Amino acid sequence: MTQRTFPKPEFTGAEAGLLTFPGSTSRAYNYFTPRKLRATVYEDVTMDVQPDPERHLTQGWIYGFADGPGGYPQEWTALKSSDWHQFLDPNEEWEQTIYRNNSNIVRQISLNLENAKKAGAYQAWSPGWTHFIERHLGAWMHAEHGLGMHVFLSEQRSAPTNMINNAIAVNSAHKLRFAQDLALYNLDLSESSLPFDGKAHKAVWQSEPVWQPVRENVERLTAIRDWAESLFAANIVYEQLVGALFRSHLVMQVAARNGDYVTPTLVGAGENDYDRDLRYTRALFKMLTGDETHGTDNKAVLNGWLSAWVPVSVRAAHDLQPIWSQIPEKPVTFADSWHASTESFRNVLDELGLDEPKELTQ
Repeated sequence: MTQRTFPKPEFTGAEAGLLTFPGSTSRAYNYFTPRKLRATVYEDVTMDVQPDPERHLTQGWIYGFADGPGGYPQEWTALKSSDWHQFLDPNEEWEQTIYRNNSNIVRQISLNLENAKKAGAYQAWSPGWTHFIERHLGAWMHAEHGLGMHVFLSEQRSAPTNMINNAIAVNSAHKLRFAQDLALYNLDLSESSLPFDGKAHKAVWQSEPVWQPVRENVERLTAIRDWAESLFAANIVYEQLVGALFRSHLVMQVAARNGDYVTPTLVGAGENDYDRDLRYTRALFKMLTGDETHGTDNKAVLNGWLSAWVPVSVRAAHDLQPIWSQIPEKPVTFADSWHASTESFRNVLDELGLDEPKELTQ
């Protein structure tokens, strides 16, 4: 009988497997330098998740698009950075924070709406205020959904690091959740004893003259190809001059004077979302305008974007002015609300070292 033989396994001492590294016995990540003494959970689960040939892919991109460069090309924005990986989200958003923060907000809103129905809180509303909520707060739902679904959602694939894309993805989730909150509120009011037309918001958004510049502003934002321009035009320009103007400097100011203590809890959650989203946006663009190599060029690009987008948002804001006169009890005027919005906008521009657009003083 012929004796069969089999090849014997040969262990060759592969370089990486046998070498001893400074962190060989550590169970913590050590392929990046944390901001503090120890890495946070946010850094552990976010840093370098997105590939980058300038850091760890020594063989270059391992995949690419058929008509262009691979992965996440830096050419997808006109802005430049000496090191895109310097940006870390000051909110430190990661999976757990997304679920925790949003579940807390949804729980709070659900309890408020349930208690409002039990207490008959809507019965204190005047017909004029009911009409305002029915038409104008309902129309705002479309603006929030448009930004979440067609602006931020498309941006979050394009930035060159996971830290930036993560923050933008959370921004998208905020907008979509807030739009859903407004839709559910509209449904609640439709089922109440109020004379409330739950379908009026659609016609207002599509054809009401005062809302068409806002609608145009949102739709034009969806067509921007440069992800950083899209983020800047949405969070720095539109949200400051139109979003905060309507949410914070109108609805939040006048609701209680009209016997409505329910709507501010809902809109206040949306404002809290924007506070968090503005925080990461300011940190990102401050990093870019302060870049030692590219800062001056970046400021020139951003000033160009201001020239393009501020007139669009100024027109949208001023065309909303007639709705201030439709509120029965209005403790603020449009001039008061506009002043508050522009002052906040100026503070952001000053922090970033950008020029004040002439349209703000006209």
